[in-house]
Amino acid sequence: MNPLLGVLALPLVAFLAALAIPRRQPQNSRWWALGSSLAIFVLSLILVFRFDQGSGQEQFALDQPWIASPDIHFAISVNGVSLWLIVLTAFLTPLCVLISWRSVQNRVKEFYAFLLLLEFGLIGVFVAQDLFLFYVFWEISLVPMYFLIGIWGHERRIYAAVKFFLYTMAGSMLMLVAIIYLYNRTGTFSYAGILDLLASGKLVFGAQEQLLLFLAFFVAFAIKVPVFPLHTWLPDAHVEAPTAGSVMLASVMLKMGTYGILHFAVPLFPRAAHQCAPWIVVLAIIGILYGALVAMVQPNLKKLVAYSSVSHLGFVVLGIFSFTRMGLDGAVYQMLNHGISTGALFAFVGLLYERRHSLEIADYGGVATVAPWLSTAFLVTTLASVGLPMLNNFVGEFLVLQGTATVHFTWTVYASIGVILSACYMLWMYQRVFYGEAGQEVHHHIFDLRAREWAVAVPFLAMMLWMGVYPQSFLPPVGKVNDAILQESQVDVPVRVSLPVPVLPVRVEAARAH
Repeated sequence: MNPLLGVLALPLVAFLAALAIPRRQPQNSRWWALGSSLAIFVLSLILVFRFDQGSGQEQFALDQPWIASPDIHFAISVNGVSLWLIVLTAFLTPLCVLISWRSVQNRVKEFYAFLLLLEFGLIGVFVAQDLFLFYVFWEISLVPMYFLIGIWGHERRIYAAVKFFLYTMAGSMLMLVAIIYLYNRTGTFSYAGILDLLASGKLVFGAQEQLLLFLAFFVAFAIKVPVFPLHTWLPDAHVEAPTAGSVMLASVMLKMGTYGILHFAVPLFPRAAHQCAPWIVVLAIIGILYGALVAMVQPNLKKLVAYSSVSHLGFVVLGIFSFTRMGLDGAVYQMLNHGISTGALFAFVGLLYERRHSLEIADYGGVATVAPWLSTAFLVTTLASVGLPMLNNFVGEFLVLQGTATVHFTWTVYASIGVILSACYMLWMYQRVFYGEAGQEVHHHIFDLRAREWAVAVPFLAMMLWMGVYPQSFLPPVGKVNDAILQESQVDVPVRVSLPVPVLPVRVEAARAH
């Protein structure tokens, strides 16, 4: 059996089975969700072990006719980028089950069923190689997140859920129009088939045509990232979502946008992507700085972390549109890093909320006195988020900035300010929540990590350290895919350094020999 089909099908089977569990047995729903999500994670690791990391090609491909007219195929495969996003999704789902073990007490069966359906939709987005199938999975992932926010969220959950749904649907409609147009031009929804037509010269887009198609795809993906100024739905969704919803939204759903840009928008429309790169980079840098500055003044913990996501994902967009191998590698690695560190931040904020039932920073203070291990885990996550060396975010941000510097040094200077600002708002937040004198409410309600919470914290902390110390365990297959993207897109970006560079005497005999 194709292991990729198993990784995709098992969440759907688990979702359908979860619906059959009686409502009067909520504990059975919890254990079923935990067991099935752990099985999916193990199966995703088998996928890693059987993956040929020396190849940049699609692997574990499966292509079966689905609908005869129009010609739609059930076509799935995985490459060195989507592989890690699948593993990230499978890694986080059982942790989300554990996070929600005590906090979700109403409609438990439906909650865990939607969580498994969300996992199915997210994995489907990362494996689909038919544009129609990709769109189907894109929309499937929207439905469970809408209900997770709308039913199990906080006071303004309906407003946040509707805003999230409308923003995403507006972008999806543009993408659907572009997909239908591509089918009318080519007679196929096959992504690989369209790339082959472009490579052979049988399919040629006019400049205006390619630009409009690129923008249709890019806007849909940019809303999901979100790229400034399309980010306004994100803070509301995060604040109102349950903890598991915030973790999956920040760690995986936002990566649907950056993955879509990297995997679809750039290879299909390389000239338009290169043409639009300068203003997209400007938006990315504005997002980096704006997200950091707004995070600095937030009184709400979840809003602060949400705006930090806007800032951090600006680095991903910056790396992609640097069109350099190092920048692309850094962008993909930062996608994974953000999934771990920001997912952990939302998880630990959720643990604080379970204890104190407040997200306001002013309601805390002195938490380190009564919960030293929780404070330590939060500190490591905070340092990872600000890019401390030896922890994961440092590697991704360094690669993005280094790759961008070879193209346009001024971009790197402005983006680097965001790194400094992230240290300011994250450490200031940590100081206000965990240090100072603990009030009576904190003493009465805050307690340290318990066994179930340790089972959530340890995997997060281990991944932050592993990805920071040994990135080579993840980067080789990513680099192969990025090489292929740059080659197929035929992107040739001249090196432009905007600041004066001192000329040093060098030996040129070797260069002349070439």
